[in-house]
Amino acid sequence: MNGALSGIRVLDLSRLLPGPFCSMLLADMGADVIKVEDPKVGDYIRWWPPRIGENSGFHVVLNRNKKSLTLNLKAEKGKEIFRRLVEDGDVVLEGFRPGVMDRLGLGYKELSDINPRIVYCAITGYGAQGGRSGKAGHDINYLALNGVLSHSGKGGRPTLAGVQIADLGGGGLLAAFSIVTALLARERMGEGQFIDISMTDGALAWNCLRWGKFIADGEVPCPGDDFLNHGFACYNIYETRDGRFMSLGALEPRFWKSFCQAVKKPQWDTPRYFEPGPHQAELQAQISAVFREKTMAQWTEHMEGFDCCCEPVLNLEEVLKDPHLKARRMVIDMVHETWGAYRQLGIAPKFSKTPGEIATHAPDLGEHTDALLEQIGLGADQVERLRSEGVV
Repeated sequence: MNGALSGIRVLDLSRLLPGPFCSMLLADMGADVIKVEDPKVGDYIRWWPPRIGENSGFHVVLNRNKKSLTLNLKAEKGKEIFRRLVEDGDVVLEGFRPGVMDRLGLGYKELSDINPRIVYCAITGYGAQGGRSGKAGHDINYLALNGVLSHSGKGGRPTLAGVQIADLGGGGLLAAFSIVTALLARERMGEGQFIDISMTDGALAWNCLRWGKFIADGEVPCPGDDFLNHGFACYNIYETRDGRFMSLGALEPRFWKSFCQAVKKPQWDTPRYFEPGPHQAELQAQISAVFREKTMAQWTEHMEGFDCCCEPVLNLEEVLKDPHLKARRMVIDMVHETWGAYRQLGIAPKFSKTPGEIATHAPDLGEHTDALLEQIGLGADQVERLRSEGVV
């Protein structure tokens, strides 16, 4: 691959979702990502059903474009091999609880002594410092503590989103951005640095609009009380005649006017559509009645002629067939020699000169161990000895 991050080597010790999503983003852009895994079980997500061939579908999506090296970091020989990899590495990514890598003798201080240019990124639930830093947690807990859940959904009850906001947005995406930022800073300063990513902090920053309103008017937000969260009729989800749904996002006056024209309701086109108050519930009820007159497919076809920000709520099977997403190469047909045919999610950012690429399938556990150890000068006999000792 000759992507924007070609030549950058990432030693990825993370597991499950946040870290692997981060390293997938880097690998898609050409980084040489080495997934360092426990020799016995590897990354747990490998074994989660359902499967494509012998691999978890989650692993197949998250760990494309990566290499797999099995290494026992509790063994002294395993630690020494990792240190040798760090000598020529650019990034270390891990998702252990704070202090784990330090106790192994592989923390940032030790590794930066070996390679001062190393960028070390630690993704944790609550951060490297603070009263909760050592606690276990999951996406639901981080979103609970940073206020996101308190104003999600409607009807007073917090609702989980269909994707993991803290894991993916507050963790993996923010970590990838931070790593690339640190690599740019390294070019200017000549040395790497430690990056402390708290998924709670990261997703808290996604509260920016709600926070702005809160610090301005002092009103604590609740589920369903905001114009972007079920509070306004012009920005809502509506059920169709066949039990499917349409999304309406006609916030701006020109889009609202177009929507009113589309449904032949010119009387709705008044400034009150974007004013809070009890009339919003009445308007929602009226719009709901209109949307129940046609099926989702009929509304989709009808709305093609109007510029009003109205789109169908597609399921993943429909996403696979959506002509726009296929044209954008967001659904990629792949064939593996043993798994057979399957479909990958495409690469979202489209670079004009250094485009990303899905060059390789997700690796088998330890698939690249021998080749990577050979690169640091270990012969076949030495590798077999390490394997017999449970080091690799």
